[in-house]
Amino acid sequence: MPRYTLTLMGLEISFKTDADNVRIEAAQAFIENKHKELVAGAGDISKEKLLTYLLLSLADDYLVAEDKLKRLEGKIGEILEKTSTDPGR
Repeated sequence: MPRYTLTLMGLEISFKTDADNVRIEAAQAFIENKHKELVAGAGDISKEKLLTYLLLSLADDYLVAEDKLKRLEGKIGEILEKTSTDPGR
């Protein structure tokens, strides 16, 4: 399993993961962009508060995406059900 060392928001972290380098770099860029958005709107706040806001923002993004996925899966299920019971097919 590859080991990565990254610097995010001034903190150096090391970890092992099965994710490839492209995913790690994409995740790092995503977090850094979220960080920039929050800093621009929050002004001068402590690193602890900033990390908490970042965590809440990412959790919210995840929950919204999860809800959207469930709705899309439901719509796909309805479409599949209609096409499998359609007597014209």
